[in-house]
Amino acid sequence: MKIAPRVWKVCGMRDADNLRAVSKLQPDYMGFIFYDSSPRFVGDSFRIPNDLPTHVKRVGVFVNEDMDRVQQLVQKHQLDFVQLHGDESVAYAQELKSKVGVIKVFRVDADFDFCSTSEYESAADFFLFDTKGKHYGGNAFRFDWNLLGKYTGNTPFFLSGGISESNIQDLEDFHHKMFFGIDINSGVEEQPAIKSVDKIKSLLNSLNKIRP
Repeated sequence: MKIAPRVWKVCGMRDADNLRAVSKLQPDYMGFIFYDSSPRFVGDSFRIPNDLPTHVKRVGVFVNEDMDRVQQLVQKHQLDFVQLHGDESVAYAQELKSKVGVIKVFRVDADFDFCSTSEYESAADFFLFDTKGKHYGGNAFRFDWNLLGKYTGNTPFFLSGGISESNIQDLEDFHHKMFFGIDINSGVEEQPAIKSVDKIKSLLNSLNKIRP
């Protein structure tokens, strides 16, 4: 039986009204990008709305950021998780994991060595497999999910990379025992950092049809 993910994360949020609108769809995780080279960078004046539902886990996305800076932003925004999207070391991830949840990202293409994930098993709560492209995330196209058959680790993972209703059949056909949830971003946007509520609703409705 193919089982669709019951957990979903929406990443690249920034606008307060858009945040509130999307939060009504009850995402499990919301991601905020603190990488200033990203078109979805939240900016220095960003504040997470106080009325964001408490069940939504707050995820800060970082790329090779200074450790002290990460910890400051974790405290400032009361983040539940940090998502490490760069070349952060195992020691770096382990130090953070003693204070906050950790999602370690791996950028996958045909040449990716899944053995490289094993050293992070003790340093991350979740992995996230994303498309390897010219950007650190938000590349708007997916990698070959069949490659994940090579992943034999014990850390549950999010699947990312251009997920939208257009590839719902691929999601239905995908199965892996450590598949935890999906991460959506560019595939449901109206423009960078602004998510389409209608696109997300449509995706969720399609997912619900393939869930047992």
